Amino acid sequence: MQTNSHLSVLVHDQAKIYGDREALIYQDFGSEQWKSLSWRQFSDTVRVVSNALLNLGVKEQENVGIFSQNSVQYLFCDFGAWGVRAVTIPFYATSSEQQIQFMINDSKMRFLFVGEQEQYDKAHRVMALCPTLERIIVFDKSVAISPRDPNALYFDDFLKLGEGLPRQTEVEKRCSEASFDDLANILYTSGTTGESKGVMLSHGQYHFALEANGKCVNIHDDDRVLNFLPFAHIFEKAWAVLAVTVGATLIVNNDPKRVQQSMRETNPTCMSAVPRFWEKVYAGVMEKIERSGSFQQRIFHNALCVGRKYNIEYLSRGKRPPLTLRIKYDVINKALFGRVRKELGLINPNIFPTAGAAISSHVEEFVHSIGLNMIAGYGLTESLATVSCDRLGEPYTVGSVGRVIEGLDIKISEEGEVLLKGPTIFRGYYNREDITASSFTEDGYFKTGDAGYIKGDELFLTERIKDLFKTSNGKYIAPQMIETCLLVDKYIDQIAVIADERKFVSALIVPEYRLLEEYAKANGIEYADREELCANARVNSMVKERIDTLQQQLAYYEQVKRFTILPRPFTMENGELTNTLKLKRRVVNENYKAEIDKMYEE
Repeated sequence: MQTNSHLSVLVHDQAKIYGDREALIYQDFGSEQWKSLSWRQFSDTVRVVSNALLNLGVKEQENVGIFSQNSVQYLFCDFGAWGVRAVTIPFYATSSEQQIQFMINDSKMRFLFVGEQEQYDKAHRVMALCPTLERIIVFDKSVAISPRDPNALYFDDFLKLGEGLPRQTEVEKRCSEASFDDLANILYTSGTTGESKGVMLSHGQYHFALEANGKCVNIHDDDRVLNFLPFAHIFEKAWAVLAVTVGATLIVNNDPKRVQQSMRETNPTCMSAVPRFWEKVYAGVMEKIERSGSFQQRIFHNALCVGRKYNIEYLSRGKRPPLTLRIKYDVINKALFGRVRKELGLINPNIFPTAGAAISSHVEEFVHSIGLNMIAGYGLTESLATVSCDRLGEPYTVGSVGRVIEGLDIKISEEGEVLLKGPTIFRGYYNREDITASSFTEDGYFKTGDAGYIKGDELFLTERIKDLFKTSNGKYIAPQMIETCLLVDKYIDQIAVIADERKFVSALIVPEYRLLEEYAKANGIEYADREELCANARVNSMVKERIDTLQQQLAYYEQVKRFTILPRPFTMENGELTNTLKLKRRVVNENYKAEIDKMYEE
């Protein structure tokens, strides 16, 4: 049963229902020990935060920043701020000093919560350049606060400002005045196409989105939901709030690098993820199979065929599998797929929403085949996450992004662009009326920038319109589609397709260095360093052979003709990736101009 209260009172309403039941599972910063809090404790701490914010002087609809990895403190601050009608602005924990300086100044922020040493140091260094910033509040008690920073305080000391609930009467007054027209968040987009823009999200958008998602996503109060995508990402933020509305237990993972370890330790039943996560799972499982004997390989591939037939050819199409197939699948599911899922930490899996980029059909079929319910979907920050998604128990098509949620009006423009209108669509970009106006059609539809089509009642995406390349031969290339096709290979970690105004398609490839080094060792290839390894002719021949196999499904003009294996990865530090790990193609083209030009030499 969903409790779709205003976010200012949601946690308190759930505490009345669930009391001492477990609400949060988490680790302290720097600790590997898992702890838990009940719904009542969650509610009590949120009240303390609300009171402490009032004692700091936070005003109604004032902007408050959170610059941290995922943590329980993050949740306390979100719900505590909403409890006094403040607006929270989440920063990615990996944001640069330039990015946080822009966001602080653009939003005229006075108070910023930070997580660990890295975030505190960046915030402290830009403070002199941010005239409105008054206080930095630090979550991690092990952070060394600068002696030249008298206005910083630890989160534990901040909580003391709200102990005993000294301003509770005022808190309750603000809650009673809360409106669905109030802003809840400003989320700054990651800026793949230019300067970061602040997306204004209202409590009304959340209310409609949570109701619509609650009707099509099968999540309940007995689920254990792992949060590992950043809370600064609307997908994870909205997913976490949805879990709160149904009384599910949140498992807060504060280190993205140890998510698979967290899965094995906490056994979640649900988890939102981006396709790259499942690509890594797919590559890891297939690598283990390749290392096994030929007999075990045949058994596993035969099992995948059975799983695919059962889950894709029958269940995905709404058909009942025949008895012989059901019996065969039950045996395989318990004996083999169950072991694979257990190794992942998914003992009692329910659903796994996946969005944020194109999903490879190979990977999507694999995940379904081993008995995991991937819920493919599509959404944007501007639509408060979900636009469309698969429904558990209803027919779906591998390659689609599901059916449009209730309340959204969708149409496809003459140019093929997906256009949206409805109560979950944002009101505009903060301080950017010019960009806001140009982002909507004359009849009020939001222009997503994504091209797609509707077949039956399912939405299919084809490409990101702004990412379309046109070769010098006049052919249009969708780089993300080609990259998704090739990223399933275990030797490829990152890839940037090059084609705009070029004679043919080429690519910059960041390999899985560990696997490449293992290949070299197994084949007697000697090298002095990564540069020499990546340039080795035999290594390049092996990678070319694998690429040629994968791209047989592509049209000839879409196929990668030449590539360069890079000795270092694309990084945020070099400006090549956004905070959501999307490629900044312009920067990649600038940083690797010499390598790209060389691929087009006659």
